[in-house]
Amino acid sequence: MILRRLLTKRTYLLIFLVVALVFPAAAPASGADAGAGFAAVGVGEARVALAPLQRPVDHFEQMIRDAAKQIRANQLQAVRIRQREKFATLPGGVSIETLESIASCESGGDPRIVSSDGSYSGKYQFDHGTWESVGGHGDPAAAPEAEQDYRAALLYSRSGSSPWPVCG
Repeated sequence: MILRRLLTKRTYLLIFLVVALVFPAAAPASGADAGAGFAAVGVGEARVALAPLQRPVDHFEQMIRDAAKQIRANQLQAVRIRQREKFATLPGGVSIETLESIASCESGGDPRIVSSDGSYSGKYQFDHGTWESVGGHGDPAAAPEAEQDYRAALLYSRSGSSPWPVCG
């Protein structure tokens, strides 16, 4: 019977030690509060306890943001490469230098520009009818630059420089 009591007390003591090690905040309070039971952890104490972890967490979050930004940049670059490959060969033997000269005169080389009255847009200042006649869809200024180059080369191979009376 005495052995049974010892085992029971030892068991309780062992459980208490395990709880105190695993949950240090639940350890008995020291000093005047020793008889009051368990100590309470305040919010300020929790912040102090977590402060050493904040810097690694901030660093990890920054790494995630940087990785996401790099993934988006790589995806955008892949789209641009596919567009360039799609329109890489200019039709009709038109040189890129000829097109650059026209674009420089028409729009300053800006593929997103729209004329003040809205009737011409894009790098080569296409009107919508001409743009559609060379297979373009929608607004020329919204098309990728490589597509605008391709469509301008198509137009140049069909009509020469006449579509650009001032710049051609």
